[in-house]
Amino acid sequence: MASPPPSSGTTAERQRVTAPYGSWKSPITADDVSGASKSLGGIAVDDDGRLVWLESRPNESGRSVLVKEPEKPGDEPVDITPKEFAVRTLCQEYGGGAFSISGDTLVFSNYEDQRLYKQSLHLKDSPPLPISPDYGGPSVCYADGVFDSKFGRYIAIREDRHDSGLNPTTTVVAIGLDEKDIQEPKTLISGNDFYAFPRMDPKGEKIAWIEWGHPNMPWDKAELWVGYISEAGDIYKRVCIAGRDPEHVESPTEPKWSPKGELFFITDRQNGFWNIYKWIESANEVLPLYPLNAEFARPSWIFGLNSYEVIQSDEQKTLIACSYRQSGRSYLAIIDVIHSSLSLLDIPFTDIQDITSGSNCLYVEGASGLLPSSVAKVTLNDEKSAGIDFQIIWSSSPDSLKYESYFSLPELIEFPTEVPGQNAYAYFYPPSNHDYQASSEEKPPLLLESHGGPTSEARGVLNLSIQYWTSRGWAFVDVNYGGSTGYGREFRERLLGRWGIVDVDDCCSCAKFLVESGKVDGTRLCITGGSAGGYTTLAALAFRETFKAGASLYGIADLNMLRAEMPKFESHYIDNLVGSDKDYYERSPINFVEKFSCPIILFQGLEDKVVPPGQARKIYAALKQKGLPVALVEYEGEQHGFRKAESIKFTLEQQMLFFARLVGHFDVADEIAPLKIDNFD
Repeated sequence: MASPPPSSGTTAERQRVTAPYGSWKSPITADDVSGASKSLGGIAVDDDGRLVWLESRPNESGRSVLVKEPEKPGDEPVDITPKEFAVRTLCQEYGGGAFSISGDTLVFSNYEDQRLYKQSLHLKDSPPLPISPDYGGPSVCYADGVFDSKFGRYIAIREDRHDSGLNPTTTVVAIGLDEKDIQEPKTLISGNDFYAFPRMDPKGEKIAWIEWGHPNMPWDKAELWVGYISEAGDIYKRVCIAGRDPEHVESPTEPKWSPKGELFFITDRQNGFWNIYKWIESANEVLPLYPLNAEFARPSWIFGLNSYEVIQSDEQKTLIACSYRQSGRSYLAIIDVIHSSLSLLDIPFTDIQDITSGSNCLYVEGASGLLPSSVAKVTLNDEKSAGIDFQIIWSSSPDSLKYESYFSLPELIEFPTEVPGQNAYAYFYPPSNHDYQASSEEKPPLLLESHGGPTSEARGVLNLSIQYWTSRGWAFVDVNYGGSTGYGREFRERLLGRWGIVDVDDCCSCAKFLVESGKVDGTRLCITGGSAGGYTTLAALAFRETFKAGASLYGIADLNMLRAEMPKFESHYIDNLVGSDKDYYERSPINFVEKFSCPIILFQGLEDKVVPPGQARKIYAALKQKGLPVALVEYEGEQHGFRKAESIKFTLEQQMLFFARLVGHFDVADEIAPLKIDNFD
């Protein structure tokens, strides 16, 4: 195995070692990747104007901790959450919206017992105290809460699993903030299957919320309501603002009140893209602020999304800071509501998730091809029309820039699909390592990733997991197949009734496009994906012959089994995506084991409630019996998506070694103990 030369001199002066693609030595290790897998669960600003964020820590078994920006620049951030607590809600399985701040008061959902706790941010070492009842276990959970200062209470979504774990009752409830006298929460809104975004107006006289019912997901069809609150704190009148007009199929989301009491929200009623609208209460009509064929929101897989903020609301002007997504990248903008104008803010992020307003600044959660998932403070000028400073406050991987010279930058590609005239999209990352080159006759192996959801989106941002592959000489492509978000409702709905067909065809078309473009080796095409992406992986391997090996992470092998075990949130989701009982059978890879012809490695968390372990075990046993090279890795204590550093590291290394041994025709440079592969070792 060739080793890289000493790194003295500039990159241009260095003599590159010629070695096969995939065999290159890289400083980006699996430990770096697992350590950089910290993720954000929300941001807020306290009454000192300091940022508070929720971070998940792989090195603490995935524990989620609230952290506060230091008082003085250069000092270390301060953990708010005591060691015996973890901030996370299990509402709708995917959680989100696990904490809220008002003044110096913090309310959060504690992971172990799912109770709500109140904590002072100013009193040092102030212990969190419960404010919701103790039911003897985590059978009731809360999310997406807001403070109601008029009545001294906290209003949140409640999911009650007492009667049924698979079909809990969802309501909007009010919880008293007095920790000395814990009462049963008061139900304010009930009767529908799901609720999200309960939001109080500034005077405490009105509440807005989103609701929807089976068989819809919130991005299919939803309703925005406003309720008027009586002096006793009950809702005495309701008005539907959006979602009930038969002329509009729409999915309103993210209602928000301005300090003046104006209601804004996002919906996709006119052009099929999520745009920002304003409710004119006197006429009960809604008007778009700035129509654009771009997405100003993303699908509500989790609670607590925050895509825009009202940053000025007075007699002179109303300004909204927002982000929108168009042609595979995000933009940060200010909308002047009165003049219906939009101005862009120039910042280094090409991908933006959430925005929170501070004192004459915005805190923006985002990333780019060179910047990992981060939170930046964007200081605004006096007119709030431009950004005058950009400072990273938090980074999922603060050390990642030391590897910048090895980074492969994403190239947005558009490729033809099986349907004439219809294209799909992907981010392509070529191999990149300044210490190595391959021979001119060789083309790199390709790893294609199929994202989860499937109503989700691949986003072209710095991800050390991808750089782990590209810096070792792999090409990597992250596909936005038909059904992905970011490209409007029409693109999203390509998958309706055709899951397991459109996604599979588009992934195969993307791989073929890269082969025909001369960018990758057509004999070394591999595919990977998690959850719904794991299903697309297994379906591609069963029903097509494009790929030579695959890795399924907590993926779906049996659609009927999934339908029977799905939690409430998604229990009708795949009915819209699949169709008839015949389709369920014919698109389940488990029913066509004889069609598999290449090696597969499977990874599964044993506490996964979304895709239970039986799925991985069933396909593993069938493939093993058929005689194909196959391996199954199961993780104790892991759920849907791996949170522990050791699980993330092991999964990455074993995928790399599996593909190298079975498809790659090269030796990896890393010292990795090989896993036993059935029907191979």
